[in-house]
Amino acid sequence: MNRRLVVAGSGIAGLYAALLASDAGADVVLLTKGTLDQSNTWYAQGGISAVLADPAPGDTVAAHIRDTLRAGAGHCNEAAVRVLCTEARQDIAGLQCFGVSFDTGYDGGPALGLEAAHSAPRILHAGGDATGARVAEALIRSVLAAEADGRITILAGACATSLLLDGTRVAGLEYLHDGATSRLDGDAVLLATGGAGQLFTQTTNPAVATADGLALAVRAGAAVADLEFFQFHPTCLAGTEAARLDGPLLISEAVRGEGAILVDAGGRRFMKAYHPDAELAPRDVVSRSIALHLAKLGNPAGHVYLDARPIEKLHGPGFLRRRFPTITDATLAAGIDWTAGLVPVAPAAHYWMGGVATDLSGQTSVPGLYAAGEVACTGVHGANRLASNSLLEGLVFGRRAVEDFLSGDPDGGAWVAPAGTPPRTASAAGGLTLTSASGAPAGAQVPSRLGAAWEEATKGDRDGHSGSRQANFGREEAAGEPFSREALRSLMTAKAGVLRSGGLLREAGRTLDRWAAVVRPGAVPAGGDPAAHEDANLLLAAQLLVAAALNRRGSLGAHHRSDEPVETLPLPPKASVSHD
Repeated sequence: MNRRLVVAGSGIAGLYAALLASDAGADVVLLTKGTLDQSNTWYAQGGISAVLADPAPGDTVAAHIRDTLRAGAGHCNEAAVRVLCTEARQDIAGLQCFGVSFDTGYDGGPALGLEAAHSAPRILHAGGDATGARVAEALIRSVLAAEADGRITILAGACATSLLLDGTRVAGLEYLHDGATSRLDGDAVLLATGGAGQLFTQTTNPAVATADGLALAVRAGAAVADLEFFQFHPTCLAGTEAARLDGPLLISEAVRGEGAILVDAGGRRFMKAYHPDAELAPRDVVSRSIALHLAKLGNPAGHVYLDARPIEKLHGPGFLRRRFPTITDATLAAGIDWTAGLVPVAPAAHYWMGGVATDLSGQTSVPGLYAAGEVACTGVHGANRLASNSLLEGLVFGRRAVEDFLSGDPDGGAWVAPAGTPPRTASAAGGLTLTSASGAPAGAQVPSRLGAAWEEATKGDRDGHSGSRQANFGREEAAGEPFSREALRSLMTAKAGVLRSGGLLREAGRTLDRWAAVVRPGAVPAGGDPAAHEDANLLLAAQLLVAAALNRRGSLGAHHRSDEPVETLPLPPKASVSHD
């Protein structure tokens, strides 16, 4: 009998991995919480970065490596970055084999775009600013064809609730479907469940991005890494215009790459005062600059404006519609003609660099469990993701996970975290205890998993009160807001968002502790309501993020502490990156 790979998630990593595994003869079951097209991938506009066999003049794989390391602020796993950049072209070819067509230039070759912090044009697009949707459409067609041939089983509307353990090894998962719990056995599970943008009030992520895979892995004892690093996209449609649309609208980084600028309410271009690369600075810099500028103007909850009119002036009338058809239609639906006026924008939660720690083959610290895509932390992104590297990461490491699974040795020997630390946690939240089994009974009391890092970070606050937080719980509960998803998102936005401080993070942590005493996110929730599972997953993810952010007292990349304003200097490269 063929070995079974269970794939949870239908973004680019899950779809691509499922296809590769099924083509190799594996028994593949693909679960998706909603429909196949409900994923972060679908909404990706920027494109996929890759240095092809015939690159732009002067571009090299070494340059792509350098750009990625520079954006990651010295915190990248260089081995993972080298894998990503050197193997990119083979997975672009893999996408084309599954029916993905990339935009072409005037010469018939690939049209390569330039985005912020890239030193050369190397961004592939499909359908202009609809890259994610076009890629997902093609992969979904291939998956559905494989289902029709009996090579893939698809379980849609299936909410994974816990990983099944045979001893210390993952042997499948449990899931909810139409209110009933079912069991799915497998030889290995690949988590490709995406991120957790729903932790914050303003996000570019769809409603399904609720940290499900991270929570599943943590409850099974998997190591995590870099949870303090959450990237906020600088330009999400804001203001009253945004309320006219069904969901969030990301204004792609490629728009600034083409020449759009940022101005404040007074019409002043301000980015040059914050970074020499102005609008083309790394995402964390642009997001933070917007937040700092708004605070300086006395309107921290406000927005700035994106001015795309210089693009039309440079390229002529109609260019914005040809280059960015999706954004053009969406802004018009919101009542904005961006060829003639300004677009109100503000930073929004976009991508989590941290996640379930994996090696270069997608293996986690738990035997039989793989992770790929945003749910994973390969170390590629470091402290700040380079634009258009995320879809590529899902492809490269999704394929590598499948290759490892097909090798017949899913354990691959003793697991070693990317940074060489033991399989407990490779995060700045070094004291987090992440060993609670996924099989904890619903509603069971689970000890706090925040461990020594959290206890040390909050010692002063506990010492300043009479008795422990447990002793004060009743009074705080009576005075504090009860848990709800909306309250959680507001809390995280206000105290753990673009700008952070030790005081704000400790306040957030106390509230999260209070809510966790009621919700108990470390255990599998009882009942058949997927929303209850999502709420528990989000609360657990919030606790882990806040603990990691507290423990990293200095600023680095996307993690900015206002009480430590001097950003940590990037570490020197470990090896030369001057050659391909």
